[in-house]
Amino acid sequence: MATLKIWGRKSSSNVQKVLWCCDELGIPFERIDLGGRFGGNDDPQYRARNPNGLVPTIDDNGLVLWESNSIIRYLARKYGRGELYPQEPAAAATAERWMDWQLAHLNPAIVPIFFGYVRTAPEKRDMAAIEAARQRTIALWRMVDAQLAAAPYLNGKALSLADIPLGIWAYRWYVMPIERPALANLAAWYQRLCERKPFKSHVMIPLE
Repeated sequence: MATLKIWGRKSSSNVQKVLWCCDELGIPFERIDLGGRFGGNDDPQYRARNPNGLVPTIDDNGLVLWESNSIIRYLARKYGRGELYPQEPAAAATAERWMDWQLAHLNPAIVPIFFGYVRTAPEKRDMAAIEAARQRTIALWRMVDAQLAAAPYLNGKALSLADIPLGIWAYRWYVMPIERPALANLAAWYQRLCERKPFKSHVMIPLE
């Protein structure tokens, strides 16, 4: 079987989605460092694969694909045998809803906190902007906490694609040096993720 190729540094949140998904499904892969301190985003050869110049990009036996949520949908459909990506349309739609929600709502709120603490020197931090972002993010995590009151995972009793994009950012939320409200359902879900070997291997690593 041809090995799936993944371009992207392992510390990238979007690359981690793909690595975590692959590990959950037992998909062998070769990862090539690219982006961040490794550079290469603007190399013509890479731009030919991904005109955005971002990570991740995959090559699955000749199929070149970019956009992390699209990649994990594809991988789960092709290799998952119903795992991660529910086959029943309503269940699939609810999983996809949380994936889209992560991009449209959670990312714009939480990324400024991450950049403020991880990518910005202490003396240059805009603490007012970070605090505003923290408050926006708290409101969003409360929505997730409410969803998790009914089941251990976002889409029911088992891990699904819904959990992967949000789980990546839950790790950052819980390790960044910020004040967090006590959200019992969210915390229990996060602890369940922390007990999974693929999450430990690909997500629970130093931030950069």
